[in-house]
Amino acid sequence: MRVFRTCLMFVLMGVFRTQVVAQKSPAPAPAAPLVLTGAIPLANVQGRIDHFGFDPKNRLFVSALGNNTEEVIDLSAQRVVHSITGVPTPQGVAYSPEANKLFVASAKGKVYVYDGTSFDIITTIDFHDDADNLRYDPAEKRVYVGYGDEETAAIGMIDAITNKRLDEEYKVGAHPESFQLETSGPNIFVNLPDLKQIAVINRKTRAITRWALTLESNFPMALDEADHRLFIASRTPPRMEVFDADSGRVIATVPCVQDSDDLYYDATRRRIYVAGGEGYLSVFKQNDPDHYQLLAKVPSALGARTAGYFGRIGKKAFDRLYVAVPARAKRGAEVWIYTVQD
Repeated sequence: MRVFRTCLMFVLMGVFRTQVVAQKSPAPAPAAPLVLTGAIPLANVQGRIDHFGFDPKNRLFVSALGNNTEEVIDLSAQRVVHSITGVPTPQGVAYSPEANKLFVASAKGKVYVYDGTSFDIITTIDFHDDADNLRYDPAEKRVYVGYGDEETAAIGMIDAITNKRLDEEYKVGAHPESFQLETSGPNIFVNLPDLKQIAVINRKTRAITRWALTLESNFPMALDEADHRLFIASRTPPRMEVFDADSGRVIATVPCVQDSDDLYYDATRRRIYVAGGEGYLSVFKQNDPDHYQLLAKVPSALGARTAGYFGRIGKKAFDRLYVAVPARAKRGAEVWIYTVQD
């Protein structure tokens, strides 16, 4: 019995020690998917900031809507290198590397075309009402323009080489917000929040299919073309919703940040980044095309709902997500730099 008691005492002491060590050495927390690593000041920029554009020369274009300027940032130097003035309420922005031109859409209805080196104005193209989101198709060298409202609302096109507005357009019945172009297919997916719809435009047949939504205020959108998945974020309620891009069937609906305005799909890491004015970024993991989970809520700033993720460019060491932070008390406007972690 003495031997048994002695052995039992040592066993209990070992268990106690193991529990103490476990309490003192908790499992390490998983690494954050995004880490704030820098900030680029936007001197003298006031008011709302709208969309971002990017070019492979490592420049970021920022539509300072409330400031009536287009800010040009050298991302290598991490500073503003030019400020384009004279654009009333700039919204969408797109760059054509083939033409070396910058296209800036104005809420007043015109698209302004600039030389991509000097930023001298080349011409303006009139769409008459609320020119907003722009998308560039390098294969066709066309800039797609979302513009108008109700009976005037459409997706129009500009030839990036000739600067001519094309006669072809697609009437959508309500102001188009974010839209995405297929690269291996004919479809354009268009958010129509006023109709609580997604319009699917076939560029070959000109047929338009409409998917009805139960969510409201569907502004941002991204496309996972390889897996045939379309992502949107809504504001009422704040949700990210995933659709089968072929059928329009809802695959998943998950809560996300409020006041969302930008959404990006990271195909390399199979993640979705959603920026919202609530003051953080929702990061989701795509476990497979049918299953999604919240990976992290990454702090940002109130009103920071404009973001840009452009994937790995060239040989740069890190992927980065850029977030526009409007001017606030005692601190000017900035673009925050988040380094993406594997």
